[in-house]
Amino acid sequence: MTMTFMSSPSLYMTSESVTEGHPDKLCDQIADAILDEILAHDPTAHVACEVTTT
Repeated sequence: MTMTFMSSPSLYMTSESVTEGHPDKLCDQIADAILDEILAHDPTAHVACEVTTT
């Protein structure tokens, strides 16, 4: 039997942390708002969202 992500016995969660005011914080807020809006209209949506600032 082939092991897939969904049938794997373990789930690994990763995260990163940046200081307040870091551009990643702004990008995360923008991406979260976009995702929230899309999911409000279609709860089964699949979303890939990349945000960058300069």
